[in-house]
Amino acid sequence: MLAVLFMRPLLAQAATASACPAGMVPIPAGQFRIGAAGQLGEERAAGGVRLSPFCLGAHEVTNREFAAFVAATGYRTVAERPLSIEQFPDLAPAERAPGSLVFRPVSGHGPIEELSWWHWVPGADWRHPAGPDSTLAALDDHPVVQVAYEDAEAYAAWAGASLPSEAQWEFAARGGLSDQVYAWGNTWNPRRANTWQGPFPIRNTAEDGFSGTAPVASFTPNGYGLFDMTGNVWEWTEDWYEPGHEAQANRADPVVSAAVATGDPRDPGVAKHVIKGGSFLCSPDYCSRYRPAAREAQSPDTGTSHIGFRLAAPLASPSLPSPLPLRG
Repeated sequence: MLAVLFMRPLLAQAATASACPAGMVPIPAGQFRIGAAGQLGEERAAGGVRLSPFCLGAHEVTNREFAAFVAATGYRTVAERPLSIEQFPDLAPAERAPGSLVFRPVSGHGPIEELSWWHWVPGADWRHPAGPDSTLAALDDHPVVQVAYEDAEAYAAWAGASLPSEAQWEFAARGGLSDQVYAWGNTWNPRRANTWQGPFPIRNTAEDGFSGTAPVASFTPNGYGLFDMTGNVWEWTEDWYEPGHEAQANRADPVVSAAVATGDPRDPGVAKHVIKGGSFLCSPDYCSRYRPAAREAQSPDTGTSHIGFRLAAPLASPSLPSPLPLRG
């Protein structure tokens, strides 16, 4: 599946080869309207957002890449550590065993309780994404999951990079298009990304070829040569979450960096980070947040089986080619 990655157009080669670290592509400077009018309330649009040129990972960080980081540093992810007694004083020791959240389909009989498809599974972590009996066999080139925000930050620091801001991520996801609904235009096409087909959360028909995560670069890239900006796994961004984009309006390279100024009205008092892009669990009848403007809030200490990340870095040279034309 990765063969397409190495055959991508020469955007990250030739004149721009030294502009970005290996595995990243250059994103030009630009001004855009972040968010989307007439969509979900938390996407309230704001204009005048200006971005300096930057580099962004061509694809999500893979299990193979994360394993190299762990081998080099001995790092233990949040899911591999017992729950803190300070944070969870009422839990018995056995209930504070390391673990993480795993998606499981729900029976289609009777009413389905919201979020009943998520289960806390002791022993679930990045090496065992579906639980202690699961492995990474044949998943080397799939995006790493079960990583909390600090795990993604630790990997980025080791790699000499950072996580993208929400504005950087959204601008790059648009691939040079302006105010289009999806990363390729205004018409939804389930074969352009790894998402859920069928009745959620009962049955995924996998018409796109995958019922879970897909190897990175399995689908056509966007106009900047970026893979999986739609679906596959949600991706952490640097920004703390707040509804709407007023804090980014008419600013250069904005980042919502103060947790005290943010909040998710659905979960008062809990500061969360913005995640972007949707995942293999997003479907037209539930979530549908696989649009560049779409966003969600996620607690930074919580990994799941559908959240990963990609890296960003400063651009070494301001000389950039024109955006790639969309293919297909």
